Amino acid sequence: MQRANLSPKQRVAWLRLIRSDNVGPSTFRALINRFGGAEAALDALPHLAQRGGGRTIRIPSQGEAEDEMAGIDKMGARLVAVTDPDYPPHLKHVAGPPPLLTVMGDAILGAPRTVGIVGARNASAAGRRMAQMLANDLGTGGYVVVSGLARGIDAAAHKAALASGTIAVMAGGLDRLYPPENIDLAQAIVDQGGALVTEMPLGWEPRARDFPRRNRLVAGISLGVVIVEAAKRSGSLITARLALEQDREVFAVPGSPLDPRAEGGNHLIQQGAKLVTCARDIVSELTHADPSRLPLFETREPEDAHPVDNEPTDDERGRLIEALSHAPTASDVLIEATGIAAGAMQIMLLELELAGRIERTGQLFALRG
Repeated sequence: MQRANLSPKQRVAWLRLIRSDNVGPSTFRALINRFGGAEAALDALPHLAQRGGGRTIRIPSQGEAEDEMAGIDKMGARLVAVTDPDYPPHLKHVAGPPPLLTVMGDAILGAPRTVGIVGARNASAAGRRMAQMLANDLGTGGYVVVSGLARGIDAAAHKAALASGTIAVMAGGLDRLYPPENIDLAQAIVDQGGALVTEMPLGWEPRARDFPRRNRLVAGISLGVVIVEAAKRSGSLITARLALEQDREVFAVPGSPLDPRAEGGNHLIQQGAKLVTCARDIVSELTHADPSRLPLFETREPEDAHPVDNEPTDDERGRLIEALSHAPTASDVLIEATGIAAGAMQIMLLELELAGRIERTGQLFALRG
């Protein structure tokens, strides 16, 4: 069922909430679904963080959110919410899809047939040529190529797919293109009908920890991901792992055992990734791929409101802290170990997360530090 877009007031509230301290996509969804809307969640944030034992939480003002939206509009870009029709359809089927994306370019973002191509920054000439060949043939075959705008394989794939349309996912803000040498390529992507995408705010300089988040989006937007060249420990292998976690297809181009850049791809093939020598190898596997069979992680407003009942007791808070550790633990395991009701457990985990005392990965929770 197609849902209506957010009202302007709701869109501002969503932006304020996702830009608040310690609020990531999964926490955002939990807050919306707990309190029935972003405005109610914003009202609850300070109290939740205080009860979790944390410092005062920073919440952007309405003016700050409106300034960011004005800056996005000035760049010729737009905010796309998970409720909007041009939100990447496959990304809705990952745990914790970003509630808002900043997008510059065409509505190609909603394309149903998408393939990620990633690989080494210090790619060989043969690796770049292979990426170009795959991207060109996939584009000709009706697929949109998704990559991360990095040097090497990413750039080669984007360039070869310009004519058919390509999506570049960024680790920083839309006004902080990285690496600088690919600024002209980014402009060409937009000019020729592709799109630039990020979940980060304007002015955000990409940090090392932001690149795995970008890789997660590359995998989530795609039906499958192709690794062209990758060392055994590389960001491309992180993308492959994330793709597997999201139940996407993983492909790898084999390479010489003497080339360290082929070690990661060869290892993936040994582990069951599909060996690729041409675009037909990819298309034959993806023809019937359908992420809609996967769970749909909806963030809905306002009719999803949960009554804020089952407020936790001090005893329950103590039992939860004892049960948590630095090892990520699933929420249902915590419920079983403590005997705490699901509603009370949800609110306590929100309190601790907003206070900065725990980290969330999907439905896994671990103590910080």
